[in-house]
Amino acid sequence: MVGACAPLSADPDRIPLLAEHGAAAVVLHSLFLEQVERDWLEWEHHHQLGSQSHPESISYQPSIDPAHLGLDGYLREIETARRRVDIPILASLNGLRPGHWAEAARAIEQAGASALELNLYSVPTDPRLPGAEIEAQHVAIVRAVGAAVALPLAVKPSPSYTNLAHMAAQFQAAGASGLVLFNRFYQPDIDIETLEIRPNPLLSTAADLRAPLRWIALLEGRLELELAASGGVESGSDVVRLLMVGARITQVVSALLRHGPGHLRQLESELRAWLEAHGHLSLRELRGCMSQRRSPDPEEFERAQYMRALGSYAQQGPW
Repeated sequence: MVGACAPLSADPDRIPLLAEHGAAAVVLHSLFLEQVERDWLEWEHHHQLGSQSHPESISYQPSIDPAHLGLDGYLREIETARRRVDIPILASLNGLRPGHWAEAARAIEQAGASALELNLYSVPTDPRLPGAEIEAQHVAIVRAVGAAVALPLAVKPSPSYTNLAHMAAQFQAAGASGLVLFNRFYQPDIDIETLEIRPNPLLSTAADLRAPLRWIALLEGRLELELAASGGVESGSDVVRLLMVGARITQVVSALLRHGPGHLRQLESELRAWLEAHGHLSLRELRGCMSQRRSPDPEEFERAQYMRALGSYAQQGPW
């Protein structure tokens, strides 16, 4: 599956190209709830402007339905993509606090999205705000969206919760049907000449595969959630690893930005070659065979692996 990324899905001509090269589904680039909130506030401002000053003012109040403000372009992208390809088109909502999630989700459902990915991105800096309150807000967002739509919901959380397994269970109880592990945080940089904060988007590497691989292995079979991996998928062998720990979906973004849409066929070819070489007739035989639940040594995914890794580094270089 192609993950959410504006360079891959904001151009309507690229989605048919991705489908042609074997994408099983495409997650559209994220709609940021800040956009919706800003446009909603502008609507309310213009709706009330002058309403108490002259009885005819109602004639120039905006008539647009506020539930669709900030969404129009995104809804058109969903509708266009659905017309042009037969594969599932998923929408992505990205936000950091409660707001108009439910209204946006309903509009997205009506536009024909196949499912909805909720990106819960926040960087708490208030020392008085307890982690439990932040987690409760995230669960409340999922619950509100789940109550508003019948779409399958996938939550794309950060790996930074105190107890990710508990949060996964909370998301499931709130209405999520899947998890996408993980939301990737982009850290800013400083331009030392202009003294400006600048964005610093970096493509994922093979090292980014380790976190989703480990946590999918830990969660597989413990909850009724479909688990998807996001970050670090570069080769067919990466797909094999993730399937082994229990992933049902692997999302690809950075590899496609590096190598182009044809890399999807390369991934599929490498996966098929591995399956044939190892005598597997289907993915079902492979999926979850290396998860913690099925491991003869479950601690390998926990502290035992950490302790062994610290003592196993081979010295090299000037040492």
